Amino acid sequence: MSATLLKRHYGVTGSIATLSSEVERTVEVDVPDGGRCILKTSTRPEAVDSFRFQTSAMAGLQEAAGFVAPAVLRTSSGALMFEEEGICGYLQTRIEGIPLHQVVPTPELLFRTGCALARLDLALAQVDVLAAHRPVLWHVGCWSRLMELEQYLPSGSVADSVRAAMAEYLEFVEPQISNVVWQVTHNDPSPFNTIVTGPGLGFIDFGDGCWNPRIQDLAIAASHVVSDPTLPLGGAEHLIAGYASVIALSRLEARLLIGLMRARQSALILVNHWRAHLFPADAPYIKKNVARAEHGLSILAPLDVALGEAAVLAAVSSSLP
Repeated sequence: MSATLLKRHYGVTGSIATLSSEVERTVEVDVPDGGRCILKTSTRPEAVDSFRFQTSAMAGLQEAAGFVAPAVLRTSSGALMFEEEGICGYLQTRIEGIPLHQVVPTPELLFRTGCALARLDLALAQVDVLAAHRPVLWHVGCWSRLMELEQYLPSGSVADSVRAAMAEYLEFVEPQISNVVWQVTHNDPSPFNTIVTGPGLGFIDFGDGCWNPRIQDLAIAASHVVSDPTLPLGGAEHLIAGYASVIALSRLEARLLIGLMRARQSALILVNHWRAHLFPADAPYIKKNVARAEHGLSILAPLDVALGEAAVLAAVSSSLP
């Protein structure tokens, strides 16, 4: 079917290999001229709005500088995506590089990652993106109900840390989150979706993108690199410093950031334990980030609001490593 869709909508032929993906079908296409592309398709009705968001976001980023993003390849009729009865999809270029999770996260690399992410957010704020307000599971508006998934957590310290983090989010972060800057965000700049390339840091997979607090992108990216228990923020200091060197954090954003990071780690743990229960055959892929989130949450757990804010302000005041 992928080969047929490629030929019908793009006039393209080439060898096809299926890639890991949770919702849509994702294949890599090696075209005869030596290039490689990614074809995403789905039979789910909700994918139409998701693909409209992804393609309009990537198309709007093509002239931006300071980071790398895939380019959307238009159909033979000039559209960003195709829709036909029962299926929709789009074709994009493939970013060549190494995912951040496969690279040693040096302070300098994390600083550059933070800078690139901030430039991505500045660019996304200027893009006219379709379907930015569609329902997205990972939107912060869902977090107040995520403890309904508590039954799927393993018992012990992880569950205790998740409960504490989500309680702090509900009590302290959520009542104030509307007072920070909101815009279209990537909403999943994880080490799997951040690519180290020759031209700079690249970002892929805009499928969870939507209208969010801008600082959410920083919270997500930083939460994934908390790994060193000898540092107050586990090494996320460097990424935070890079981001803040491009987009200055308000005092409220600095105060809320650690609570958002812990809530995001907890949301990832809750949602993915639940989804692994629903789809046990896909559990290894679904839970690929869970161990990292659990370890990171254990490092951030001792920080109260005041200590967290102080650690963020210390990171922001630091310079390039």
